[in-house]
Amino acid sequence: MSARFRLAAQGGAVVVAILAIALIPSVIELFALMQLTLFAAMSVLALSLAFIWGFGGILSFGQTAFFGLGGYAYAIAAINFQDSTPAILLAIVIPLLFAAILGYFIFFGRISDVYLGVITLTVTLILFNCLNSTSGDGYRIGTALLGGFNGIPSVPTFNVPFYPGEVLSPEQSWWATAGALLAVFLLLRVLLSLPAGRVIVAVRENEVRASLLGYDPRLVKLLTFILGGAVAGLAGALYVNWGAFVSPTIFSLSLSAEIIIWITVGGLGTLLGPVVGCVLIEYIVAYIGSQQAFNSNLVLGAVLIVFVLLLPKGLVPTLRDLLLRLVPEPKPKAPRANEPLPSSAVAPHPAGAE
Repeated sequence: MSARFRLAAQGGAVVVAILAIALIPSVIELFALMQLTLFAAMSVLALSLAFIWGFGGILSFGQTAFFGLGGYAYAIAAINFQDSTPAILLAIVIPLLFAAILGYFIFFGRISDVYLGVITLTVTLILFNCLNSTSGDGYRIGTALLGGFNGIPSVPTFNVPFYPGEVLSPEQSWWATAGALLAVFLLLRVLLSLPAGRVIVAVRENEVRASLLGYDPRLVKLLTFILGGAVAGLAGALYVNWGAFVSPTIFSLSLSAEIIIWITVGGLGTLLGPVVGCVLIEYIVAYIGSQQAFNSNLVLGAVLIVFVLLLPKGLVPTLRDLLLRLVPEPKPKAPRANEPLPSSAVAPHPAGAE
């Protein structure tokens, strides 16, 4: 597959995605549209961990810490400012700063990957217990009551930027959420195609070789971790906008486990796979919840076991491999009789020249 054809296919896929986002509200019911809005918000969360884990090699068991911080930052700022524009910015900046502080001590302290997962999981539990203990009128930030386990209800939803009186309708909220998902996806895709993205992958593959080439693996991992925290914070704002409510359950361990299942099902090392896995799993959970016939946690566990045993690569990489097998590679043209052979055929490259 040539680079030109691949670029044209990617451009066509982006155009199709934009048209789908624009036309979906006119072809489905309001309830289904609200469900899709939730799926899009959670897909942004899936992308945050897919980026730092699949490409940065950083498995964070506590990605919901940044997700929850973004949700609470948005709720508190929206109540105090009565405008979603600065609230969205704070929902990105606060998790970003928290990820920078936490990541500095983790990566520059040379903490191993196992302890990294334990630390991020512990931080999530600490945030859950802290916010769970904030019931009472004394626990407030500005005019926003934290509410303890009951959470913060009636959170102002998104409005037109800098126009608090013009609240977005459900259709406009879908466009904003799905547009944010597409923007994050394209941002990460462009970043990974740049030299900086290749450095991130190189550090994941071999930190010693990357350091010998002049890169600091600690700094590269820290910046990757920070970007993942900022994306998770944005997902938290999108989630709170969907439900106009936030509570300490946003830091729950079950959600932390679900994110890993999304990525495992969709395909680690891809950006499209986690989005597919998130939508698929969330739809299954919602369907099971409406039927009340099975325990959703048991179904999720069974799905995880099946994919680990039968499709370890995930859905998207497996389908990609099948398509590559079905579509044969174009054969190189044979040189004509009077045409000189290419230099590569006359003299082989020396070892390591590539």
